Amino acid sequence: MADTTLGTATGTRPALFLRNATGLVKAWSTFDAFVYSFWSVNLITLGLYGMSYVYWVPDGQLLAAIVVFGVLTTFLVVTYAMLVSVMPRTGGDYAWQSRVLGGGAGFVLSITGWWFTLFLWAPIYANILNVQFFEPLAYTLGWSGVASFFASTNHTGVFVSCLIVLAFVSVVVTLGMETYARIQKICFWIGIVGLVVVCGLLLFASQSDFQAAFNREATSLFGAPANAYQATIDAGTKAGYAPHDFGFFSLGPIFLVLPFLAFYLLWPNWGATLYGEVRGAKDIRKPFWSMFLGLWVTVGMVALVVILIVKTMGWQFYNAANAAWYAGTAPVGTWPYPVMFAGWLVDNKLFQALLIIVMGLWFFGWAGTLFLSSTRVIFAAAFDRVLPSWAANISSRRRVPYGSLALMIAPSIVVSAIWAYKPDFQSVFLDATAVLALTFFATVVAAVILPWRRKDLYEASPIARYKVAGVPAISIVGVITGVFLLFMLYQWSFNPDNLYGTTLQKTQSSMWYFIATYVVAVIIYVAARIIRNRQGIDLRRIHHEIPVE
Repeated sequence: MADTTLGTATGTRPALFLRNATGLVKAWSTFDAFVYSFWSVNLITLGLYGMSYVYWVPDGQLLAAIVVFGVLTTFLVVTYAMLVSVMPRTGGDYAWQSRVLGGGAGFVLSITGWWFTLFLWAPIYANILNVQFFEPLAYTLGWSGVASFFASTNHTGVFVSCLIVLAFVSVVVTLGMETYARIQKICFWIGIVGLVVVCGLLLFASQSDFQAAFNREATSLFGAPANAYQATIDAGTKAGYAPHDFGFFSLGPIFLVLPFLAFYLLWPNWGATLYGEVRGAKDIRKPFWSMFLGLWVTVGMVALVVILIVKTMGWQFYNAANAAWYAGTAPVGTWPYPVMFAGWLVDNKLFQALLIIVMGLWFFGWAGTLFLSSTRVIFAAAFDRVLPSWAANISSRRRVPYGSLALMIAPSIVVSAIWAYKPDFQSVFLDATAVLALTFFATVVAAVILPWRRKDLYEASPIARYKVAGVPAISIVGVITGVFLLFMLYQWSFNPDNLYGTTLQKTQSSMWYFIATYVVAVIIYVAARIIRNRQGIDLRRIHHEIPVE
């Protein structure tokens, strides 16, 4: 961990931070931050995938749960927007936790979530790419061999898909923030056009139209027997799906749906680590609206798509198709991708393929979220001298932290290979969402105590004037957010029916894996303290100061 770029404050004692300034530039507008937040709670890639498990909750009213989740997550948005305005610095969670909770706690909690957990998501991204792009496109074009290659049972195909994801993400991140902003906006606008087409198909078709189209294509593409629509419903029922009316309302089941929705709706704050590179971030309105609109535009779209699916595909069919797929008994041999099914309403393979390609931009616009936010957390820790200095080096032209990116790519390749060729290892991924929620919870705790723990920062910030009955507003919204996160953490860990497949008693390998990552983070921090002390650098002083952007 020796430094070759140590600055000096007096000529005899090393300066606190690695450099006088990070060297990063404010390349993003508020709209760029909105688009990034919108992609982070992606309706297509994450939303359709996450909602495919909702059938596990008997009588769960999906629309009501989505609205409730949106309301509760708004408190998370407000909390993070306030923290951004207090300290609009690269690193987000790491910067706030280390300056309020202390350097050790901040490093361990944020690095475990944003570094050690995020490279686990590379295979998850690859799996989504397979089931929403490669497989449906290959089946549509009659390339059954290509579809089989990317199937989850083909170890090499899975690994190749992981490498494709890693290569694409690495390229778009190294192009720099300005170029990535252009890429995500192009994908955004074309993807919206594709969604309008999908919604139009579902709006103007009847359920009998869909049944006829599904039966036709299921037989044509997959050799399914006649009336595959009804066969799918029957297979789903046998797989354990308990049919219930879409309009049924019961309060209890709504809350049990929330931990499933977290898979995609919990991330409007995903860009919080990037606000050191967003113009005007100190104005609370800009980070708030970028995250708030990213969340609620998505909530509105999800509600519309769900209603159209119920209208045209049928609520029982939608849930039964998911249940049959996960049970391995579906008449159609591919993940029940609503976009692919909607395309079947037009009896033209070229149109169907083009629709899948256009909607694939929802993946490619979103894919950069895999590494972009994490590189800034690693960068911030290196800038604070906790990690080696080379992890904070940036390119002179595009201002890309290549060292931080390398620390994401290398372990992701290893993890992807293990995922592909050792399927038993996949069980350790079960708590990936929970660990990130725990990271957010630590930030929320920092927000609650900020007005007293770091009174100097709070009183100098724009949010000091926001109080309710004399109590800082950031503490109030932080407490509400914390209760919301604790509820989901409890359900993931202790739900008596193991509804989410993540109960600690049932996921020992996952639990021990993540415990090990926290231990490794502690070891890294302790080693850094020892090494920096020998170099005359006090990490405690660094974590009390605010880095200059």
